[in-house]
Amino acid sequence: MNFSKYLYSLLACTLLLSCGKDVLDRPPLTNYLDDQYWRNEDDVRMYANSYYPYYFSGYNTGFGVDYSPVRGYTFSDDLTGKNAQTSFESSIPASRGSSSETAAWMSSYAGPTWNFAWVRKSNILLDRLDNVVKPKLSDEAYKHWTAVGRFFRGFEYSRLVSVFGDVPYFDKLVDYSDLQTLYKDRDNRGVVMDKVYDDFKYALANMRDNDGTQYMNKYIAAAFISRFMLFEGTFQHYHGLDAARAKKYLEFAVEASEIVMNSNKYNFSKDFKSIFSSDDLAGHPEVILYRKYDAALNITHAIGSYSNGTEVVGVDPNLVLIKSFIANDGNVWQNSTVTNAKSFAIADLVKTRDPRFEASFIDKPLAASATLLYGYKFASREAITYINKTYPPAWGSNTNTSDAPIIRLAEVVLNWIEAKAVLAQYFGSAAVSQTDLNKSINAIRNRPLDGDAISKGVQKTAPLQLAAIPNDPARDADVPALIWEIRRERRMEFVFEHTRLLDLKRWKKLSYMNFSSNPDYLLGPWVNVQAEIPSYLTTANKGKIRVKKDDGTIVTWDGTNASAMVGFWMVESAANRNAFTDRVYLSPVGQSQIVQYKEKGFNLTQTTGW
Repeated sequence: MNFSKYLYSLLACTLLLSCGKDVLDRPPLTNYLDDQYWRNEDDVRMYANSYYPYYFSGYNTGFGVDYSPVRGYTFSDDLTGKNAQTSFESSIPASRGSSSETAAWMSSYAGPTWNFAWVRKSNILLDRLDNVVKPKLSDEAYKHWTAVGRFFRGFEYSRLVSVFGDVPYFDKLVDYSDLQTLYKDRDNRGVVMDKVYDDFKYALANMRDNDGTQYMNKYIAAAFISRFMLFEGTFQHYHGLDAARAKKYLEFAVEASEIVMNSNKYNFSKDFKSIFSSDDLAGHPEVILYRKYDAALNITHAIGSYSNGTEVVGVDPNLVLIKSFIANDGNVWQNSTVTNAKSFAIADLVKTRDPRFEASFIDKPLAASATLLYGYKFASREAITYINKTYPPAWGSNTNTSDAPIIRLAEVVLNWIEAKAVLAQYFGSAAVSQTDLNKSINAIRNRPLDGDAISKGVQKTAPLQLAAIPNDPARDADVPALIWEIRRERRMEFVFEHTRLLDLKRWKKLSYMNFSSNPDYLLGPWVNVQAEIPSYLTTANKGKIRVKKDDGTIVTWDGTNASAMVGFWMVESAANRNAFTDRVYLSPVGQSQIVQYKEKGFNLTQTTGW
């Protein structure tokens, strides 16, 4: 059974048990409903089905953007917009909290708001499993569904901790009269994540290997656990919080990754483009979990449309991102011997860079992009043939039906190799071997190319060799060369996806978001405006359109100098975001939440630095 085809008809039933106006003032669930509802495993499954569209939102639905690529994850150093860049939060909000079960996330933190409704939802499931339905289940079924409940509780706390750091931890259903517990102050993030660690350990030990197509199983859980444990392990390490916990979480990231990798269920035998532009991801060898879209069921999205070459996203790939792509001989552009490797014209980049460049960006300048480099990672090759024409529903408006990969093998192996590298570099674990690189980065690089890419002259990237790690003059002095290259691989693989801002947070590298640190942040690729995008050379654009030469000379369109308009595209009126400090690694709690605690006679501590 495919979860997307059935979930929405089930939500009304499941929400009866957990929705309400206020997480602290909900009326108690009646015994009558519990007695009628929790009858057997099918009822437990029905309740658990509501987790899927919330946690595995994929491309969201309609024009929704929460947790969606392209439209949701627009706040990172990869992307630049016209005028001043979006700023970090600078003051404590009046309110930051919700008890709604709808997605209430914050794009500038890439995570949820202060909301414990889904923690409560998992605790309801675990409570009912223990106190109502356990006698009606086999021991195996009880353990499986307990594993599912504990996995999703850990999922939610992992996201909350990534946004707020310390948060109150609830491991059981709290009675409404128990104000002492309901209004407890924050628990230390290490204490919380130790509880999450325990939940995840239980999940992997007890979840079914297979519970049906597109339902939670051990391999899906392990893939996500590798993500969350890598985040927390590296955050603990790079922020100097707790070395023992950092090591513990990173070792678990390796363990969880290997559950997936050693299963031999997934591989890199299909091209990169196929992951993001297919109407049916069933059976795709790299996709561990996906979300199905179906126009007949009115489950559609708009992410393909915002990759179609016409729709405007507003923030687009900058020159810093472009320069991060490795040349296909495996060297950085400064040291590559590939012909035209030092050219930043889009047509040359397509041929000289890693194949993911061609699969992610349209091969000519487009005005719909602020930087002229347009991302089409989430549209098919056919989709962009409709530029200046009428798009079919599959690639226009909010009627797109391409399936969304939720989690895939590439992330697992990159989580694995990074965790191993950090453990080796800082914790005395075994060194990364060439075999390790071959099972991860080089396996990704060896994906097959599709016919369109081959016809353009795209070539696979040479393997990463331990004996010849690229010497990148742009590498941060505090990052070892191997770890730098692992980070580069993530950047190429996950552009427009969920990872970049979260990666910067865990590496303690939000300083990259200060665009004054590198003038390339405000530039796009090298363009010959007259030859490639002459529509810009209008009277209205005199004094606005500019390019920058290699020597730093700026040429401004004056109505007569078309032939001189050759250079790096300068994003129109682009300017740095407001200054920020390290406090933005974590979100403040809203003033009204603190007041609410005080009104009940309790104290809610504000986030450090705020």
